[in-house]
Amino acid sequence: MPARTALLMLVALTSGFALSSAFRTVAAILAAPLQADFALSPQALGVFAATFHFSFGAMQLFMGIGIDLYGVRRTILAAFPLCIAGAVLSALAPGYGALLLGQTLIGVGCAPAFLVCTVFIARHFAPQRFAAISGMAMALGTLGMLFTGTPLAWLVQQWSWRAGFWVLALLALLAWLWIWRSVHEPTPGGTPEGPRESVREAVLRFASLFTLPHTWGIVVLGAVTYAALISLRGLWLGPMLIERHGFSLVQSGNVALALSVVALAGPMLFGRIDPGPATRRRWIVACTLLMALLFTAMAVLHAAWLDMACMLLIGLLSGYLILQYADVRAAYPAALTGRAMAVFTMAMFLGVAAMQWFTGLVASLAKAQAMADPFVAVMASIAALLALAALGFRLLPQPPREGGVG
Repeated sequence: MPARTALLMLVALTSGFALSSAFRTVAAILAAPLQADFALSPQALGVFAATFHFSFGAMQLFMGIGIDLYGVRRTILAAFPLCIAGAVLSALAPGYGALLLGQTLIGVGCAPAFLVCTVFIARHFAPQRFAAISGMAMALGTLGMLFTGTPLAWLVQQWSWRAGFWVLALLALLAWLWIWRSVHEPTPGGTPEGPRESVREAVLRFASLFTLPHTWGIVVLGAVTYAALISLRGLWLGPMLIERHGFSLVQSGNVALALSVVALAGPMLFGRIDPGPATRRRWIVACTLLMALLFTAMAVLHAAWLDMACMLLIGLLSGYLILQYADVRAAYPAALTGRAMAVFTMAMFLGVAAMQWFTGLVASLAKAQAMADPFVAVMASIAALLALAALGFRLLPQPPREGGVG
């Protein structure tokens, strides 16, 4: 496939990823109006934010198999309509239960959105370009978070949170049409290499990744790093700025927008400065510990300017996720790339679901204990999880050097 054609297809695929980024970060702006409409506790709000990520993460096994057996195009086109249906259901939701069902459908529909991009890059671009191209794709996908900053806050303030879901449903439909029109690739099955494997064989090969000792360090860290960013940007940013510093909804949206703009640069920056397999893992540990330090600063120091500065630095630093993807790419043979990416993505989003549920519980317990500022406990718990994950990644078995692909 010509490089220009592959790049144009990748841009179309990132439109689905951009919508996925928007859906996973709506809670930061919708938290206050949803709490007012449905009388939600912090724990219930955490469950709302986590539902998308749980369904998204739980479906990675099946999406990875689908991509390997039926291809990128068929998998994303079959799944994404559920996202549109979920957005419509959320806009019409009469109560909390329907809202959760809508989030579940959105999560399932968006499940292949990021995975198809990474697998497409691994299949159609040279290995040495993986980090740089992935960084560009992630930056484009992060554009979806721009909508869930000031534009969504303004929309909610002018009309309602339901209007936000209607607009997202329309944008998701346009993304599906763009992918349907633009993305075409050979079907994996029926190639000269042999017959297409069965679903049972695909599941067993997927499960076999967990018998490799170095998979566990990758999973442990993957479950925490992205979860920290999304728990901040997608859930606690708005409530913390409103309750701790008295910001308005639109002012909180402005900060969310600024964080999203900064986060656009992170993947491209780290994609270009990727140090390579020899020292990449040391960089990953160092970046994780630095992120833990920034969350600790938000827990301990309560100045508004400092909280905003830490948020922006976390947005920029989050780009090192690209180094984690490059590490996964190098840790497994080419034949397992699709499934290895699916395992890592599953760990990421199940980790987001778990962290948002856990921090919601932490916030509820802090309020029950009459803490003046429950966000101290929330930020400190995220910092602790990051530090523990970095330790696990460092001490658990490392990938064999000869098994890497660089």
